[in-house]
Amino acid sequence: MTPTVPRTRRRAAHLALLLAALFLVVSGLAPAAPAFAEPNEGSSKTLAQLRENLEVAAKGYLEAEAALETAKASQKALAAELITAESELERLRVFVGQYAAEAYKTGKLGVVSLMISGSQPGSLLSKASAMDRMTQRDEARMADFRTRKQEVTAKKAAIDIQLKLQQDALKEIEKRKKAADQALRAVDGRSSSGYINPNSPLAKPAPRNANGSWPSEGCSIKDPTTSGCITPRTLWAMNQAKANGFGRYVSCHRSGGGGEHPKGRACDFASATGGFTNSSASGGDRTYGNNLASFFIKNASRLGVMYVIWFCKIWINGGWKNYSSAGSNCGDNPAGDHTNHVHVSIL
Repeated sequence: MTPTVPRTRRRAAHLALLLAALFLVVSGLAPAAPAFAEPNEGSSKTLAQLRENLEVAAKGYLEAEAALETAKASQKALAAELITAESELERLRVFVGQYAAEAYKTGKLGVVSLMISGSQPGSLLSKASAMDRMTQRDEARMADFRTRKQEVTAKKAAIDIQLKLQQDALKEIEKRKKAADQALRAVDGRSSSGYINPNSPLAKPAPRNANGSWPSEGCSIKDPTTSGCITPRTLWAMNQAKANGFGRYVSCHRSGGGGEHPKGRACDFASATGGFTNSSASGGDRTYGNNLASFFIKNASRLGVMYVIWFCKIWINGGWKNYSSAGSNCGDNPAGDHTNHVHVSIL
């Protein structure tokens, strides 16, 4: 038989629980709710100009990088085709040499003599027919030789064009690097070392145009983290992070302020399980942020990552720089210094 608790005792127990909860609230000991509010990274004319300059520099860098990758791939394909064409051309060149030697030795009279030297009736007609077939064959081979020769010349010229495109892309990449360096000088953006995990997982590449360039995208998709919108590529990058084990709180679109948030091309990834806490990450939270930043850096060319900001440093155009936009010692302003969240901007 199941024992029963008198009604008066049950009421007393409930009242005790209510009083205990009230005491926790009044005394400030109540469990803190997750801090999911957007991080206030600060705003100023200097910061707004910095964000604009970084966007231009990083965007140009990624576009030049894509052009370089495309040119290298085209050059490689053309080089393989050139090897095949030159091999076929060499085979035909042997035939042309033999043909030229025979024509020089026999001449037209030699061919006619060969045709009329038969003793059997009808041999003249059969030999004339045979010579006609041989002539057609030889003419076809000569035409093929000329076509292959033109093809080899065209492929060599195409390879030269791809090499020129690569040189132009490399110059543009260097130009964008210098532009980013100049922009970061306003916030003491000296070169720095930063944590990168070489064992970070590979993301599935975001869709590109047929020629390898990045498609232009607008803020056209409902942001699953806010009531705003994001671009398809930003959603792809966020989902790739989640698919690879980075499932803590994320906030992307932001209606106010500068940078890429209002454009739906940036996300803030909280390092703490409780969201954007007003304290710098440490221990496992710091490791989580390190690994998340490494993931986006390793997959920058796959996901179209313009730059990553984490723990008073910014990774842009292939290298780490100091980043202290809050104008304080690192960690004094966890949101502005990005010591409580990883910021990722997407092309």
